[in-house]
Amino acid sequence: MSATDIDYYEQLGVSRDADGATIKSAYRKLAMKYHPDRNQGCKENEAKFKAVSEAYDCLKDPQKRAAYDRFGHAAFTQGMNGGGGGHPGADFGDIGDIFETIFGSAFGGGGRAQARRGADLRYDMEVTLEEAFHGKSSEIEIEVSQTCDTCQGSGATPGTQKRTCNLCAGQGKVRAKQGFFVVERPCPNCHGAGEIITSPCRDCRGEGQVDRPQKLQIDIPPGVDTGTRIRLSGKGEAGPRGAAPGDLYIFVHVKQHPIFVREGTTLATRVPISFTKAALGGSIEIPGLDGEELTLEIPAGIQSGKQLRQRGAGMPVLQGRGRGDMVVEIAVETPTKLTKEQRALLEQFRELETGDECPESRSFFDKLKDAFGG
Repeated sequence: MSATDIDYYEQLGVSRDADGATIKSAYRKLAMKYHPDRNQGCKENEAKFKAVSEAYDCLKDPQKRAAYDRFGHAAFTQGMNGGGGGHPGADFGDIGDIFETIFGSAFGGGGRAQARRGADLRYDMEVTLEEAFHGKSSEIEIEVSQTCDTCQGSGATPGTQKRTCNLCAGQGKVRAKQGFFVVERPCPNCHGAGEIITSPCRDCRGEGQVDRPQKLQIDIPPGVDTGTRIRLSGKGEAGPRGAAPGDLYIFVHVKQHPIFVREGTTLATRVPISFTKAALGGSIEIPGLDGEELTLEIPAGIQSGKQLRQRGAGMPVLQGRGRGDMVVEIAVETPTKLTKEQRALLEQFRELETGDECPESRSFFDKLKDAFGG
């Protein structure tokens, strides 16, 4: 069995359902192990290096990987070309559009295949409710693939020349026969570039990009909520061989607050009050997230579960004007520890009760009497 017949997933030592990060990590370990610079003159390791590079080049590209998963190595061999022989001058009408419909626009269209942009990245940031209220400016550091400074993203050793791919004649694509269809696909020899790097850059191993830590200033606007996504254009991974970089997406997660529960722009909380304040009325003070004390008037006779709403005391509207409301749910607390004097006063109050003080309670017991015949 030749090296090109070995399953690409086995070549990298990963499962067929491995994600991109796992495939990339496996390739880097093997590439460092078999790289020619570390194994001078070892033909066997050089062959292994080429084999794992070929496997990675296929599996890192979602479209190439999809074609490989479906057709195996036949998707990248000249044996599929039929009578056309891969010559770019042959005319097959709109057959290329059919392939484009199945696999996406990267395989269709005229001219050399366009370079893919870099991968998008995700960063999860946790903020407090106070930071979500006021907004936050923070510096983060992430490791990201960036354009190689040595070769400026070309993948070639500075001062060396690339040569035109002899398989696709510089077109970056070849035509192949698959069943009843003749389709265009990226050239398996140059991977759609139309050129061959004869002397790969040693710093990036021909990839045109290297991993480096990157510090970024992140501005979190007031009003963000869990699930808010902030896009930083061009701050993702560098594109292969000088292509445009991807984007970085910041996903915001707001921590749970000890006092307030957030519901959109509304802040909700539950406040216990004494039964005397509930009976006689009064006021309570609640510190707002803006640092101001919020005073709420308690009407006499308020019941547990009653909600008081303060307009404009909630969260800011994200990228808008104004603020939501604050909703305070009242919980009347029954005293559990009484002094002798307090108990005596309550006993006097009970002797003076007529039933009119608590109309809801009186109504309930009247209904009980009617329901069960007195």
